[in-house]
Amino acid sequence: MPNLEEAIPLSKKYFNYKPIVLGDFPGHILPGVLFFIVALWWSIKIILKHVCKQQKRASFLFTKEFFYRAEILEGIVLVGMALVGIIGLYLVLGKRNKLPDKESQLALVLHWHHLAIYIFFAMLGGTKILCFTISSLPVSLVKLMLSNAFFVDAFIFHNHTYDRTLVDTFGHQLLSFAIFLAGLVAFIEFLTKNNVILELLRSSLTMLHGMWFLQVAFILYPKNRDHAWDLSDHSNVMFLTSCFSFYYALTYVIIGINYALVTWLVNWRLSKLCISETQLLKNPEQQEESENEM
Repeated sequence: MPNLEEAIPLSKKYFNYKPIVLGDFPGHILPGVLFFIVALWWSIKIILKHVCKQQKRASFLFTKEFFYRAEILEGIVLVGMALVGIIGLYLVLGKRNKLPDKESQLALVLHWHHLAIYIFFAMLGGTKILCFTISSLPVSLVKLMLSNAFFVDAFIFHNHTYDRTLVDTFGHQLLSFAIFLAGLVAFIEFLTKNNVILELLRSSLTMLHGMWFLQVAFILYPKNRDHAWDLSDHSNVMFLTSCFSFYYALTYVIIGINYALVTWLVNWRLSKLCISETQLLKNPEQQEESENEM
C-alpha cells in the first residue's frame, strides 16, 4: 500500500489532477482591458497629431488646447483606473481565508505585486496632470515616468512566477517581455523628440500586453474545467509562442485601421469646412449681383 507521498503522484496521473492556480479571472481581465483601451487611445491620439501636422488646415479643427485637455483627461482616467484596480485588490483579499496558510501568504505577496503596479501607473497619471497644467514642468517628464512604470511592471511580472506550472510561468514571462519592450521604447522616446514611429511602436507593444493579459486569463481560468489547458505540457508552450506572434500582428492591423479611420475623419471634416467657407464667399457675391440687377 503506497504511503501519502506516493499517493499524490498517483492521483495526478490517474485522476486528471489539475494544479491550483493562484489568482482569479477578473484580476487578469481588468488590467488587460485597461491596457488595451489605453493603448488604443494612444494610437488614435498619435495618428491624429500626425495628420494635423501633415495637413495644416486641420490645426483649426484640433488645436493645441484640445490636445492639452486630452492629456489632462487621460491623466485623470489613468489615476481612476489605478484606483479601481487597487479597490478590486482589497475586495479580493477576503478570499485568502479559504486557502491554506502557505498559499494564503503567497496570494498576499502577489497582491502586493499588483498594488505596486497600480501605484506606479497612478503616479504616471498624476505626473501627466501636473505637467500639462503647470507650464514650468517639462512635458518630457511624462515619458520618463511612463518608462519607469513599464519597467516596474516588467520587473514585477518577471518575478511573479514563483511555484507556478510551466504554461503559467511562460505566459507571465511573455507579459513581462512585451511590457519591458514598451518601457524601452518609452525611454528612447524620452531621449528623442516627437518620433511618431516610436510612439506607435510603444502603443502596439502596450496593446499586445493588454491582449495577452486577456489570453492568459482564459488559459488559466477557463469556464469549462473539463476542457482546461494542460499547464504542464510543453507543446502548449510552443503553441503560445505562435499565439503571441499572431496577437502582435493583430496590433498592427488595429493601428492600420485606426490610421485609415482618423485620416478619413479629418479629411471629411476639412471638406465640410471648405464647403462652409465657399458658401460664405458666395453669399456676398450673390448680394452684389442682385444689387447690380436692381
